[in-house]
Amino acid sequence: MTNLFDNAFEILIGHEGGYVSDSHDRGGETKYGISKRAYPNVDIRNLTLQQAKDIYRNDYWNRMKCDSFPPFLAVLVFDAAVNNGVGAATRWLQLAGGVTADGIIGPKTIAASFSDGVAAKFHAMRVNAMTNMPTWPNHGRGWAKRLAALPFEAMAIS
Repeated sequence: MTNLFDNAFEILIGHEGGYVSDSHDRGGETKYGISKRAYPNVDIRNLTLQQAKDIYRNDYWNRMKCDSFPPFLAVLVFDAAVNNGVGAATRWLQLAGGVTADGIIGPKTIAASFSDGVAAKFHAMRVNAMTNMPTWPNHGRGWAKRLAALPFEAMAIS
């Protein structure tokens, strides 16, 4: 039986690539979206898909408490945490839910995640933030495709 994390991971991996070592990428050597900058002790070149999945589950899905959110929102939050950082994803979620942006996913944040319009507000905040990033001119086309596709992909598994 496939669970929500497995489905969200499949969506994520569909947007992340295989091994690359691009001197223009501030993350450095990267595979499956796992960068040497974020994981300096990981052998990126030899990283397996299962190892990447374990990192994503422990450091992003579980840390963001995605199992506590409505499925559609969980996918959006997970992808944002991976692509933009746990701190940014937490802040956007709290602002979208109208709760204090204290950086802690607690009962108030979880309860607010079930409010009408939170997913749309969350995604809009993310799009706005990304289009204002200084690296948008170099990576914006790919990010725009990801941001446009993600709600449809999330809807298909929710």
